[in-house]
Amino acid sequence: MSLIMDYNKNLTSLPDYNYSDYELDDDDVTKTRTFYAAKIVIGVALVCIMLICGIGNFIFIAALARYKKLRNLTNLLIANLAISDFIVAIVCCPFEMDYYVIKQLSWEHGHILCASVNYLRTVSLYVSTNALLAIAVDRYLAIVHPLKPRMNYQTASLLIALVWIISLLIAIPSAYYTTETVLFIVDDQEKIFCGQIWPVDQQFYYKSYFLLIFAVEFVGPVLTMTLCYARISRELWFKTVPGFQTEQIRKRLRCRRKTVLVLMCILTAYVLCWAPFYGFTIVRDFFPTVFLKEKHFLSAFYIVECIAMSNSMINTMCFVTVKNNTMKYFKKIMLLKWRSTYNGSKSSAEIDMKTSALPITEEVDCIKLK
Repeated sequence: MSLIMDYNKNLTSLPDYNYSDYELDDDDVTKTRTFYAAKIVIGVALVCIMLICGIGNFIFIAALARYKKLRNLTNLLIANLAISDFIVAIVCCPFEMDYYVIKQLSWEHGHILCASVNYLRTVSLYVSTNALLAIAVDRYLAIVHPLKPRMNYQTASLLIALVWIISLLIAIPSAYYTTETVLFIVDDQEKIFCGQIWPVDQQFYYKSYFLLIFAVEFVGPVLTMTLCYARISRELWFKTVPGFQTEQIRKRLRCRRKTVLVLMCILTAYVLCWAPFYGFTIVRDFFPTVFLKEKHFLSAFYIVECIAMSNSMINTMCFVTVKNNTMKYFKKIMLLKWRSTYNGSKSSAEIDMKTSALPITEEVDCIKLK
């Protein structure tokens, strides 16, 4: 949602250009076929995010709150992904659907909601990135240095708090500089855009801030996760295990390999989803003349943003719904509710005792990322 305003920001920083240089005065970009196609794509993406991330993460959070045996350290880290993606799905996506698709680039919900939605989206991105990084480091310590003491719940809680505090703090500028402005008028109706506007005399600070975010929240985490998984891969695939290997040891090794492969796929998906977004932003903000006279600049950004936002669905499907066997636990919760309704004489504890026996197999242990 920050595209138009950031685009407008570039215009204000280039005094030799005006809106007509971008053909916004004469042409309504929302009437083009390219924008219509982009609107369909982003509309479908937002609906999928609301359904998959909203429902999937809610089920995971409910199961985690209900069953203590799900609360291992890795799942507590995954819960940060679930909470951040769930907030975006139920709070941000409906407003974005209205802004992008229904109202076609016209914000009608006021400045406070404009800043809040942008802020929550930004915080969610940073929480997801930092949580993925924490999971990679946790796997690295568990596999490469198994004899060293692992994180306890107190340390994990401190790490989770640190993830949220850092994300909340570094995202403040995205809310502080978010505002509304009339970019152009179509059929006597103002098109009010919502996003970040940095003053012309603070362009240096904006670029410094963006490069800091790019380094701290993308390049740094990606390099660190890559090194962690490379070292883990060497440990699991290319290092000879001394002594006789029992079938249980071989199963555990296969389980860990499958888990690491899933994590590496998630890292690859993260890079493929967010690298185009950061690359597009760098070109737009540091080399704005590249997009001069480009009518389909806005639609192109929508496609790039759609790809980036889709990463939350990948995280939900891989971490939450599939890899944690969450649906079985959710069915248990629903079964408890149903049985408690028709068996009022039995206590919920007795019902829980009868329905709590999920088979714990090596495959389930693997799925739980243990």
